[in-house]
Order: sequence, then structure tokens, then C-alpha cells
Amino acid sequence: MLYGTPALDPVDEKVLAEIEDMRRDLKYRLAEAHRWDGLLRRQLQARAIQGSNSIEGYKASVEDIESIMSGEEPLDASASVAREIAGYQQALTYINLLSKAQVFRYDMGLLHALNFMMIGHHRDKTPGTARPGGIYVRNSATGEVVYEGPDHEAVPDLLDELVDWLNAGDLAAPSYVRGAMAHFNLVAIHPWRDGNGRMSRALQTLVLGRDQITTPEFSSIEEWLGIGENTFEYYGALRAVQGGQWSPHGDTLSWVRFVLRCHHMQAQRVQRRLAEAGEVWVLLEERSDAEGLHSRTVSALYQVFVSSRLRRSMYQADEGLSQGQAARDLRELAAKAWLQPYGETKGRFYAAGPKMREIKEDFAQRAGPLRDPYPKTD
Repeated sequence: MLYGTPALDPVDEKVLAEIEDMRRDLKYRLAEAHRWDGLLRRQLQARAIQGSNSIEGYKASVEDIESIMSGEEPLDASASVAREIAGYQQALTYINLLSKAQVFRYDMGLLHALNFMMIGHHRDKTPGTARPGGIYVRNSATGEVVYEGPDHEAVPDLLDELVDWLNAGDLAAPSYVRGAMAHFNLVAIHPWRDGNGRMSRALQTLVLGRDQITTPEFSSIEEWLGIGENTFEYYGALRAVQGGQWSPHGDTLSWVRFVLRCHHMQAQRVQRRLAEAGEVWVLLEERSDAEGLHSRTVSALYQVFVSSRLRRSMYQADEGLSQGQAARDLRELAAKAWLQPYGETKGRFYAAGPKMREIKEDFAQRAGPLRDPYPKTD
């Protein structure tokens, strides 16, 4: 028996309708190709990877994650963290492909394979196979056991039941609700020795991707869950329903409501970034043209706008340039106060110069607070 899918209250239906409205708006905006779309997708995927891994204690900057995604060595992240990031990126890349596959069906082998992609470098943790014994989730600060998973002998049958549900269960429920329940049930089963949290968040993204809730980059809430106090609220929402041990029931509305709020807040962030991307790109085109810069340099300037730094190799790959062309462009941007170079040789990168800092600060001041779809009442 799995945890049951709850019925929504009118307030939840209203929040869900608003999420759907934002989703339709995103799909409409993404239907027309723009030069900044690819850079924005990469940025969103990097932030999702950062969020999900930071929850597990694997910290890396968005810029380092983008480097790892492109096959380069990160500037700051340790080798061990880089392996975690690379494994998770591999799984998300496969999820992205599965979201578009014409022939698809959930099965236990797929779940085990995704787990192996994520933590296959931890051979001592038997990646991709069900745990051989009990499992306990502890509070990292106190060592207190906060959750005990079901007996290991029950795990295969529970995974079978979850797979059956993924393929045919509660199909009339909204996709966001099904994704939330897939996430909750998998993390509650805790079928592997490691990677259970990341797997559960990735499964939620896959459920939404299969239901065509935009692309995984634009539908994931992993970035939101990895932000500061949101992580504590996430753990709290799980524990409030789990009650410390595996005990399936249907009183899961508080969890689904938490997830709907996350989707709403993250969708607002993505909407803002998408609108901002177009405005910034046009502004940078105008400014670079006025200064006689090549039009291709706008991608370098945009990357520095959304990130804290840019490496020559990334700009070179984005624009299909030779090493010499990319280096000359970046030197010119630095000479004209758009970029500021730091470091030497392989460690060299470019951050915002005075002109770019002015633009970044202007847009930062415009950003207002996000709207909580579940306003607190006294």
C-alpha cells in the first residue's frame, strides 16, 4: 500500500489554476525561438542541479556546474562534489530525453538505472540495487533518527506498486499532484542506500515532463527547494506526513499543498527570468552595436549578466569560435569596461565590469517580491 493521493480544496484548485496559467504563458513564449533560450535553459538546469545537490550537502556554484555540464573542470568545486554533479546531470539529461520519447513506460529497471547514473561512483553503496537492510534518516545536526524506512524485504513489492501507479494510477489527478505523490512515495520507500532524495525529486520532474508540463528545465522545483529556508520547510513538510516511519495513509494534502506552493513560486521566478532575458538581450544588442562590438559578443555579455563569471571556453563553444577569436572578443569587452578579467591560464575567467555591473544593479532594483499563493492568515 502506498500513500494516497488527496482531494484538493477550492483554495488548492485556485492555486493549481494559476500555475496552469503560468505554464501556458511559458509554453507560448517558448514556442518562438530566441537566441537566449538555450542559455536560459542551461542556466535553469544548472540551478536545478545545484538545488537538489545542495540539499544533500554537495555545494557548488552555478558557474562550476555549467563547467561540469560542458565537460570542463570546475574552478572551485572539489573532485568529489564534481562527481556528484556529473552523475546527477547525466540522470537529468536522460530524463529530458525520456520526457520526449514517443514510446515510454515506467519500470523498476528505469528507477534503478537512474539511481546508478546518479551515484554509480559510490560502488560501496550498491548503486542501482535495492538496499539490503533497514535504513534510517537522521538529523545531521543532532544525529536523531527522524525517519525509518519500510523493511528492506518489502521494498521490491513497494517499488512494483509504485511503478504500476506511475503507469496507471490516479491518471485523472492533475499532473502536479501526481508528481508530488510520486516524489513522496519514492522518498518514503527509500529503496536505495543513497540518492533517495535526489531520485525522488528527479522522478517528480520526469512525471511532469511526461505529461508535457513544459520541459524539465522549466518545470522543476529543485532550485526552489535548495534555497536556504526552503530546504528546512521541505524537510518539515515531508516529516509532517511521514510521522517518523513508513505508515501509508491518505492524509497527504499538506504535502501536496507544499509542492503546489513551490511550483507557483518557482514559476513566478522563471516567468520573470524569461521576460528579463528578452529585455536584457535587446538592451545588450543596442549597447554593443553602438560601441562597434561584434553581435556575437552579446551571448558573452548575457552570460555574465545571469552568472557571476564566464570562461573563455564556454563562450567559444556557445558561438562556435576558435580559441583566438574568443580570446580577442573577451579582451575587447574587458578593454571597453564590460568585463573584468581574473586569474591566469586555465583558471582565468571574466566577471562583470563597470558597465555590466550598472545594468545588473538596475535590474536587481526592479525585482519585487514573489507572491505567496497561500497567504498566511492571522
